[in-house]
Amino acid sequence: MRQPSVTERQQTAAAAKKVDLERYRATLSDPEFGERRAARATVVAARGKRKAAAEALKAREAAEQAAREEAERAARETALEAERLARETAAEAERAARQRAAEERAARDRALQEALMTTRKDRKAARKAKKRK
Repeated sequence: MRQPSVTERQQTAAAAKKVDLERYRATLSDPEFGERRAARATVVAARGKRKAAAEALKAREAAEQAAREEAERAARETALEAERLARETAAEAERAARQRAAEERAARDRALQEALMTTRKDRKAARKAKKRK
C-alpha cells in the first residue's frame, strides 16, 4: 500500500474544505434554514422576555416583602412604644399611689401625735388645776 504524498494530502484537504464551504453556502441559501433560524430567534426572544418578566416579578415580590417587613417592624416598634408608655404610666400611677399612702400615713402620724400632745396637755392642765385647789 502506497502512502499519499504531502501534495496529495494538501490537495485532498483543500478539496474537502471546498466541499464543506459549498455545503455551508447551500445551507445558507436554503429557505428552510432561514425559517429555522427565524424560529430560533423568536424562541430566544421569547425566552428573554420570559426571563425579564420573571426578574421583574421577583423584584416586585422582593419590594413587596421589604414593604411588608418594614410595616411589621413599624408595627412592632409602635407596639413596643405603646407598651413602654403603658409601663411608664403604670409606674407613675404606682409612684403616685405610694406617695399618697406615705402622705396619708404622715398625716395620721401627725394627727396621732397631736392627739397625744393634746392628751398630755390636758392631763398636765388637770394636775395643775388640782394643785391650785
